[in-house]
Amino acid sequence: MAVRLRDLLLGLRELHLGEAPVIVHSSLKSLGQVEGGAQTVVNALAGVFTSLLVPTFTYKTMLTPLTGPEHNAVTYGSGEAHNRMAEFFTPRMPADPMMGIIPETLRKQPQAARSSHPIQSFAGINATALLNAQTMTDPLGPLGALERAGGWAVLLGVNHTVNTSIHYAEKLAGRRQFLRWALTPKGVVECPGFPGDSAGFEAIAPDMEKYTRTVQIGAAAVQAMPLAMLFKAVITRIKKDPLALLCQQADCERCGEIRRSVLRDQG
Repeated sequence: MAVRLRDLLLGLRELHLGEAPVIVHSSLKSLGQVEGGAQTVVNALAGVFTSLLVPTFTYKTMLTPLTGPEHNAVTYGSGEAHNRMAEFFTPRMPADPMMGIIPETLRKQPQAARSSHPIQSFAGINATALLNAQTMTDPLGPLGALERAGGWAVLLGVNHTVNTSIHYAEKLAGRRQFLRWALTPKGVVECPGFPGDSAGFEAIAPDMEKYTRTVQIGAAAVQAMPLAMLFKAVITRIKKDPLALLCQQADCERCGEIRRSVLRDQG
């Protein structure tokens, strides 16, 4: 049976988040068949949550230069083909397909606004103060503002490997960040504060189990967790083990560089 707007509204309300602002990570496919598709999901999210944020990152703006700072988890001079295909960032640029169709659908809503970071933009509804917390030097600033406002992360049919808020907690824990470059109408700009890889983030799930509220909507499990407790759990893990939550892929440049940076600090 197809998921209807009523099913989504009832399920999201069962999370009992009240007036708390939220960031949503989502997979439309996880729900099964949805009457009205992504637009129905966005209508439900906007109908339940008073302030709503989604990531609308745009990786196709990124460039790889010939040279740059050391220990930056990038192979300089390797991006010639990708650089030729890079596009100028504009506020109307679609979100990267990795974000999913739900964030892109929300971005196009008449009542939605979007931040202007050329790689790591966010879109939101009734989220002006959160969006304004983003700067070029603090691209994940909206997540810090969301936590200070008593916000929650909602994972709709996805797990922690797409939970961007963990990246902000990594920064708070002192984990290394990286420098990237993006193409804009004003030229190539430096974008500091680029985070590491998220493939290992599901390891935080046991730490968050007692703080997580879960409901079932269609075929999808929907989880919600307070950012204050998520940040605390991530910081505690990294302070205890500086290699916590890193992925195990041997060819991951960012996790590899973080491991090397830990060794340098310990040496």
